[in-house]
Amino acid sequence: MYRVIRIATEKGEDLRKKAIQGKFLDTSRKIRKVRTEEGNFLEIPVTEAAGERVEGFRVFEQENPEFLEKPGSLKESLKSLLSEAELASVPAGWQILGDIIIVGIPEILENKKTRIAEALLLMYPKCRTVVRDFGIEGQFRQPKRELLLGSGTETVNKEHGCFFKQDVTKVMYSKGNLQERKRMSRLGEGEIIVDMFAGIGYFSIPMAVHSRPKKIIGIEINPESFAYLKENIRLNKVEDIFVPICGDCSKVAPEGTADRVLMGYVGTTHHYLGPAIKALKKSGGILHYHETVPEGLARTRPQERIEKAACKLGKKVEILETHRVKKYSPGVFHVVVDARIYE
Repeated sequence: MYRVIRIATEKGEDLRKKAIQGKFLDTSRKIRKVRTEEGNFLEIPVTEAAGERVEGFRVFEQENPEFLEKPGSLKESLKSLLSEAELASVPAGWQILGDIIIVGIPEILENKKTRIAEALLLMYPKCRTVVRDFGIEGQFRQPKRELLLGSGTETVNKEHGCFFKQDVTKVMYSKGNLQERKRMSRLGEGEIIVDMFAGIGYFSIPMAVHSRPKKIIGIEINPESFAYLKENIRLNKVEDIFVPICGDCSKVAPEGTADRVLMGYVGTTHHYLGPAIKALKKSGGILHYHETVPEGLARTRPQERIEKAACKLGKKVEILETHRVKKYSPGVFHVVVDARIYE
């Protein structure tokens, strides 16, 4: 059975948007005009799950439905709505976290942003919200984002067997760090871990779930991220080994405690090397130090900064490995250095 809602032509656009957001629009069929004894109407195709009535509208059975070809790409789905110049600016990629789509839209498409959001929701029927991304700002590296379609910006993203609850307008979550999160999930069994910049648990939650360290101390200064860190500790059932602390890691990090220290933050990370090295046991331990660095300095600057900080504290350094996490910007890479610190 193919179902439709009949509605006055001038009200059709409002109902179409409502059907997209309510996930009861049947995107396989065309919206079409019909003439009945009662007058002229639009027929909005709806799914069988819509039932006999939808938000006060009566649902009819449709005769001789007309089907649409499913668009193969965002550009293809928008080609009848945009000029050639606008089509050339349509985003080629976007991020999906849980049931939320995050997309960057250039200024030239400002007046088409809602149509782009609608097209993305049609391409991903399991998603419910689209937000526009403008980048990150401030000390806490908070995202600057605009809600385009949908009613909520909080979601739960499942990745590598872990759950991350977050509000995409309040905290950052980089898909580009996936391999590093997986790598951390294989380290630290039976150890005491200090995560200096825990965020919502990006690196230490996978470690807690898969490696089962003896104890993780996760430090986060941003109250909003800290609230989600506590929630994610609960969601992933690691309360028995994970201790969250809200505060500045340069002031609240324990000393002489850790077998391993995570420094999964970029920007001013080198300013915190002293407290991170002090957090390691007196006998030493492993440091995972993150930095964004020009490609030509990737094998020298991060290592030199670690060695300088260790030297000030009378410690020695063995550089174990340098990993490239992702491209950060043109000519700049996000790297992580694994270093053994010892007496």
